Amino acid sequence: MSRHTLSVLVENKPGVLTRVAGLFARRAFNIHSLAVGPTEHEEISRITVVVDVEERPLEQVTKQLNKLVNVIKIVELDSSASVQRELLLVKVRADGTHRTGVLEVVNLFRAKVVDVVPDAVTIEATGTGEKLDALLGALEPYGVREIVKSGTVAVGRGSRSITDRALERVVRSA
Repeated sequence: MSRHTLSVLVENKPGVLTRVAGLFARRAFNIHSLAVGPTEHEEISRITVVVDVEERPLEQVTKQLNKLVNVIKIVELDSSASVQRELLLVKVRADGTHRTGVLEVVNLFRAKVVDVVPDAVTIEATGTGEKLDALLGALEPYGVREIVKSGTVAVGRGSRSITDRALERVVRSA
């Protein structure tokens, strides 16, 4: 199986996420990552889905997604033609004896400390999944207490926007 990143533009209406995720669930596809948020147009939301699936079944689910009423556009974003990032918040044990080492790792990975208490620090980092996994590996010896990781968000490289033409469709159908 291979990993695919889909950017799905949908009308910003209740229940759309449930229908999109349900389509993957009915086909028994494992969703590796799911991130949803607004776009520059309040009528449109973007769902970024990272799914582990072979090429042919992905084609079938994409066709079925296109049939859903509130789905406007679907684009597969490969890693070379897009910028893909995740957000990580990690709480690490950092008492007086370990704090310097933790801060060195934070600087090395261009992360930042967002909360400090006497015996721990909370670190924020963005990057590819591989970078964040490497950061976690470097922090592991200090004692990771808690991890929160977002889903992948992605946008195509270059000046073109996939939402511009999609907005025209939403306005026409309204």
